[in-house]
Amino acid sequence: MRSDKMKKGLEKAPHRALFKALGYTDEEIARPLVGVVNSANEIIPGHIHLDIIANAVKAGIRMAGGTPIEFPTIGICDGIAMNHEGMKYSLASRELIADSIEVMAIAHPFDGLVLIPNCDKIIPGMLMAALRLNIPAIVVSGGPMLTGKIDDRDIDLITVFEGVGAVKAGKLSSNELRRLEDCACPGCGSCAGMFTANSMNCLTEALGLGLPGNGTIPAVHAARVRLAKKAGMKIMELIRRNLTPRAIATPAAFRNAIAVDMALGCSTNTVLHVPAIAHEAGIKLSLDVFNQISRSTPHLCAMSPAGPVHLQDLDLAGGIQAVMKELAKAKLIDVRCLTVTGTTVAENLKHAPEPNHEVIRPVRKPHHE
Repeated sequence: MRSDKMKKGLEKAPHRALFKALGYTDEEIARPLVGVVNSANEIIPGHIHLDIIANAVKAGIRMAGGTPIEFPTIGICDGIAMNHEGMKYSLASRELIADSIEVMAIAHPFDGLVLIPNCDKIIPGMLMAALRLNIPAIVVSGGPMLTGKIDDRDIDLITVFEGVGAVKAGKLSSNELRRLEDCACPGCGSCAGMFTANSMNCLTEALGLGLPGNGTIPAVHAARVRLAKKAGMKIMELIRRNLTPRAIATPAAFRNAIAVDMALGCSTNTVLHVPAIAHEAGIKLSLDVFNQISRSTPHLCAMSPAGPVHLQDLDLAGGIQAVMKELAKAKLIDVRCLTVTGTTVAENLKHAPEPNHEVIRPVRKPHHE
């Protein structure tokens, strides 16, 4: 085991003494040691509940015979950092996150990692770290926020941004804007539209580094907690097989992720993050690759803020696996790629539901060709 570097043999008696100071038993120390990277904090709505997800992950690791060891990393809320000097720090935080995980996972040689992000720069930062370290790893996000409701209308954070403009244009009163402000974000989760956070969570699943459901199961659903437990159990299989991120995130897998990006109409920030993630795996992704895939991939989902569909709707319609199943009908997905399920995309898609074509258009009848 990789963790033997810090726990096995005569000369590691002091190391074991330090583990015992933390309350670990000999039995726990003897098992594979799994780092659980928790980016929970009290400033990001998408991260306020991540302790619940981390506890579920740790339960899954223990059920499968491992010892979880949790450590934190930082996170910035891009929405709260917006429109003042704080936004200058957002992208830089991505590098700090990747570096901090690298530092922790080499200083303490864990056998594997479960990474728990949920928002804009945290997800790519964790993916960069996973590919840089290339030890068995799996990502499980905190899940998307539900939409708010006002007068039987679904609303989200973009509605409030638009409301500010409407007030300035004299089309909305300040009291009506306050009503939007109170209702648009009803609780925890990554902001309800296909903004950067949800785009990256969906692409993590399409890339194969998150389990089916990672991108779309709502934050408040019990299915999200069950998914976290499954991720904790699955990392133990990945450790046993020594199935590492670079064996999964191949050039073909990145092309799959970009095809899903185009089908969903994800945030343009994916062009900022996906090449940076690929770079950590020694893969060069140019803008030409995005353009090429864009020209051949139909736009299947009219996601907010460009359309009426939200993540909860996409989840009910079959989620990312259903989108990939539809794209695979036109041979736009390489189904031979491995994923953290331990099997190929083809095997995963056998268990995927048929897409609800009201939400996920057929490849022959897309929103845009």
